[in-house]
Amino acid sequence: MNIEIRTDKNIQNNERLITYVRAELNAAFQRHSERITHFSVHLSDENAGKGGADDIHCMIEARPAGLKPVVVNHRSHNVDTAMHGAIDRLKRSLEHSFQKRDDPRAAALEFADSDAGALDD
Repeated sequence: MNIEIRTDKNIQNNERLITYVRAELNAAFQRHSERITHFSVHLSDENAGKGGADDIHCMIEARPAGLKPVVVNHRSHNVDTAMHGAIDRLKRSLEHSFQKRDDPRAAALEFADSDAGALDD
């Protein structure tokens, strides 16, 4: 599982951040480690040094083997909550994608018989 981490000029990309992000992704997706080939994490601070509510943006792209890439976004007031919000969204999206691939009929709609509602003459 390859993990790529990028930040904008307003968030310091250091070894501590890289280690933290890798550990959180590995812990969250340990169960699916053989199904996911690549993660790309982008962190940005939209208001720079000004602060403000929900100005930290975390975007995570996951590339599951054999499926289209899944991208999620989350905004929050700090890096930690923005990243955890994006991880939670990504978990739900990937589990839904894996479930659809493993059992495509589970998501299919069941239609009522067309004759059941017809009036007898």
